[in-house]
Amino acid sequence: HGRFPWHTSFQMGGTFTAAAAALVLVMAGLLGAATANIGDKCSTSADCGAGQWCFDCEPELAGSHCVRSAATNPFQLVNNSLPFNKYAYLTTHNSFAIVGEPSHTGIPRITFDNQEDTVTDQLNNGVRALMLDTYDFKGDVWLCHSSGGKCNDFTAFEPALDTFKEIEAFLSANPSEIVTLILEDYVNAPNGLTNVFNASGLQKYWFPVSKMPQNGQDWPLVSDMVTSNQRLLVFTSARSKQVTEGIAYQWNFMVENNYGDDGMDAGECSNRAESAPLNDKTKSLVLMNYFPSVPVKLTACLQHNKGLTDMASTCYSAAGNRWANFIAVDYYKRSEGGGAFQATDLLNGMLLCGCQDVKACQQGSS
Repeated sequence: HGRFPWHTSFQMGGTFTAAAAALVLVMAGLLGAATANIGDKCSTSADCGAGQWCFDCEPELAGSHCVRSAATNPFQLVNNSLPFNKYAYLTTHNSFAIVGEPSHTGIPRITFDNQEDTVTDQLNNGVRALMLDTYDFKGDVWLCHSSGGKCNDFTAFEPALDTFKEIEAFLSANPSEIVTLILEDYVNAPNGLTNVFNASGLQKYWFPVSKMPQNGQDWPLVSDMVTSNQRLLVFTSARSKQVTEGIAYQWNFMVENNYGDDGMDAGECSNRAESAPLNDKTKSLVLMNYFPSVPVKLTACLQHNKGLTDMASTCYSAAGNRWANFIAVDYYKRSEGGGAFQATDLLNGMLLCGCQDVKACQQGSS
């Protein structure tokens, strides 16, 4: 007892309780969460610090190491009082195409997957924009990985309503967060998407097209979007739906580089066919794709390194000296260290204070 001057307050009938002993150990730094650094060797994720997981990026690294698994929240770290387009958001490509997702049609799926976490886990880890492919299927709207605008039993993932309910639960539980949906949209049923947004409860978070800026102006302040509870931005690839359903036509508001292998050529950042030129400043949002045409889990961790941050700089120049607001990747958690999370920190750092890392934007940082 004599080693701990505070021991007397924990004594019960002269006996030092187990609970008190545990508390002393915590205070002495001998018990509690692991504090491993990124790059340290590990056996399980329990060996790693908060916001990290244990991952083996073979063939580059020998054995498992602690790598980042969560994004930095710039709204909490710096502030949320700037326009929406002054921040960067980690984005998952084909967020719904999840490894191990069971068949919902009874027929085995034969198509690519692009992510390993549920949409709920993606959001909880700091992903703030989801790229979803919506199709007419079985008299409903489904998320599907298909071609030719037609969903099949063997390419269908799940009804859109299931995923939309996950998003609604996240927005409900996190009242200061904003989620963006970017829809590759093949739904032709009249009000098909609107019906699913209504059924999921997402409509109450809807950010209206009428508040979206024209001609490259700044977006509303994040703090105002939060106050008004208009925290869901939805963009569609279907031009007509901006008029018929009030869903923003993506290319009226956003520029985007090429996707697939064409978007990964070092030193090249050209706009995808549907997009206005990247340096068209009448569109005030910039999206940067960085994923191969065919997703490969094994190589994803190697792609989320210097090549990713180099492309951010290349696209900055191509977009008329504008840093990307959205950075879209496959298998977002796979990396050798900081990965797509660190690349997002770079973008937020440059957007918010001209620094290489958003953590340097904190008050009192050097």
